[in-house]
Parts: sequence; structure tokens; C-alpha cells
Amino acid sequence: MASGTQLVLAIVQEKDAPRLIEQLTASGFQATMLASTGGFLRAGNATVLVGTEAERVERVLEIVRTTCRTREQLLTPVPPVMEPVEVYAAYPVRVRVGGGIVFVLDVVRMERV
Repeated sequence: MASGTQLVLAIVQEKDAPRLIEQLTASGFQATMLASTGGFLRAGNATVLVGTEAERVERVLEIVRTTCRTREQLLTPVPPVMEPVEVYAAYPVRVRVGGGIVFVLDVVRMERV
């Protein structure tokens, strides 16, 4: 089991980020949100950073799990830039979106300046 300070880095769907930040701050965590973009769907994501003590990491993960659920959505793929638009037939596809990817990292050093 890890000890000391941990950095929780959660990549979540942009739609879920405001509620995640609200739940984290209501539970006493300080969080920073960075806008990011996913590579596959090119959809808006948010990367949420939370620094906390190791014993509180599970609480952060619980909040992420309850606020960032997966769901299905119809998306129309973006045509490749090099293809003429007339050649490319884009049909909506059903994809699973939402949820989150979470990394928990040991923090070697932290300074507030």
C-alpha cells in the first residue's frame, strides 16, 4: 500500500467534468481541470488532477466511478482531411463513451509557491 502524497489523474468526458469537480470539492478535495481532446473520437475530454494523501485515494476513485458513468451514443465519424467529401460516406456508429481512465501516481515532491 502506498503512503504519502498521491496524484490522481482522471481523464473523463467533458460532460462529466463539472459534476466531478463539484463532487470532489464538496468532499474536501482540491482539483484542477484541464481541457483535453481524445485521439480516437476527437471528442472533448477533461483531465482532472487531484493531489491527496494515499489513504484518501479510494474516496477519489469512488467519486470518479459514481459521477463518470459509461453510456452509448451515436457519433458520425469525421471525414479524413485528405479525402474528398463526396467520396467519404459517414454513417453514424454507436459507441460507448464516458467513464474515465484514472492514473494514480506517487508524488516525490510537491511545493506550493
